[in-house]
Amino acid sequence: MSDVNVVGMWVTADGYIRQELLPDGRYDEARGDRRSAYTGRYTVTGAHLDYVDDTGFTATGDIRDGVLYHEHLVLYREEPHPGKSAGKA
Repeated sequence: MSDVNVVGMWVTADGYIRQELLPDGRYDEARGDRRSAYTGRYTVTGAHLDYVDDTGFTATGDIRDGVLYHEHLVLYREEPHPGKSAGKA
């Protein structure tokens, strides 16, 4: 089984949590107006993600039917808007 492509912005339905999974295996998570509330690295095995926060905290996630289930969060892939690059606001 090949690894799922998870790179991009993932957002909760209310937009409060925004988790950007970067191509270099790093992530940057914003919460509300707090940019970079959590940062760290992630690895992907199939459709499973393992996270290690820069403080050492660990978490997991799974992609099912195009949705990221990250611990207690449900995040949806944000599609880039026409004329904007992925990862840009």
